[in-house]
Amino acid sequence: MMNFDFTEEQELLRKTVRSFVDKEIMPYIKEWDEKQYFETSILTRLADLGLMGVCIPEQYGGSGMDYNSLAIVCEELERGDTAFRTAVSVHTGLNSMTLLQWGNEKQKQKYLFPQSKGQKVGAFGLTEPNAGSDVAAMQTTARDAGDHYVLNGSKTWISLCDVADHFLVFAYTDKSKKHHGISSFIVERTWEGFSSKAIKGKLGIRAGNTGEIFFDNVKVPKENLLGQEGDGFKIAMSALDNGRFTVAAGACGTIMASLEASVKYCHERSTFGKEIGRHQLVQQMIAKMEAGLLQSRLLVYRAGCLKNQGKRNTRETSLAKWQACDYAYEAANDAVQIHGAYGFSNEYPVERYLRNAKAPVIYEGTREIHTVMQGEYVLGYRVDKPLSKTLPAWPFESVTEEAVN
Repeated sequence: MMNFDFTEEQELLRKTVRSFVDKEIMPYIKEWDEKQYFETSILTRLADLGLMGVCIPEQYGGSGMDYNSLAIVCEELERGDTAFRTAVSVHTGLNSMTLLQWGNEKQKQKYLFPQSKGQKVGAFGLTEPNAGSDVAAMQTTARDAGDHYVLNGSKTWISLCDVADHFLVFAYTDKSKKHHGISSFIVERTWEGFSSKAIKGKLGIRAGNTGEIFFDNVKVPKENLLGQEGDGFKIAMSALDNGRFTVAAGACGTIMASLEASVKYCHERSTFGKEIGRHQLVQQMIAKMEAGLLQSRLLVYRAGCLKNQGKRNTRETSLAKWQACDYAYEAANDAVQIHGAYGFSNEYPVERYLRNAKAPVIYEGTREIHTVMQGEYVLGYRVDKPLSKTLPAWPFESVTEEAVN
């Protein structure tokens, strides 16, 4: 049974994050965006509020809230700016939730616990210059060298590249097996042979830290293999179920921000002797934003309810990510249109919303990839098989190795 009513705890969470965004992000985001500067102290302050591990069980340092609470956090953060929702998406959705699902107890204690507390920051390394949607085209390799692996290669478009302490990295341990030969590793920044470099000049999310990471004969201990050799592809796909969920939730925040800015401007600006909100074509754009926000939220919370039940949700999360990100881009575009010439200037925030809204339509599965996925589901060409390990259902009891098998 799916219940979309918020609990008192969730309502308080939304108010808390919204207040944080209004005080800690909104007054400074224009400057950070212009300078292409990522304010790392925001992560520390989010950790102080228990938001870096909001949906991780308390026994692993988290706040123990449900998965839709993570969606609320992501929505409200993106209302401030996509850069900070992205940080939580990568740290919590792609990294920590994957460790919760696939890590052994030793790995959880060593890496998941400090990440949930916000004492360490996690990131995710899958994409390469020639391997985006086509994951099997990756070139990074991990050679077995006895008591360790030797990692060589590079990853690109990695969020938190210069900030994260730990990275989940995917590499071939056996290229002859194609995607069945991909494995996953927990890699630490301080290891010899690791380096990173930020990418500047991005269209949007300029206040975020995004770039490349490089591995030059990096020695990875055997105990840092996540899962088993050859599990990398299914680990990556399950991680994307979590990452896409947070991206979809964040897109709701862009719609909300676009709607709030547009409604405010509609009451401030007058043409032909009346507020522009009185014009029917403007009302049409406002109505589209409201419909897009409510529809996107329903898709997101539907996927979240399945996560709460410990059920696979690849299909539902894909649909939520595709639709919410498209609605967000349309909402931001309409917000610029409503603002007219002022929408083309950074005097108002809507041009930033539009620039930021383009990236989520591309990353973690392009619009086209999700369209194909949904078509294949309907036609019966794609059928999800149960995973060998799933996220623990909420409410979390005592999470053990058996609970995620």
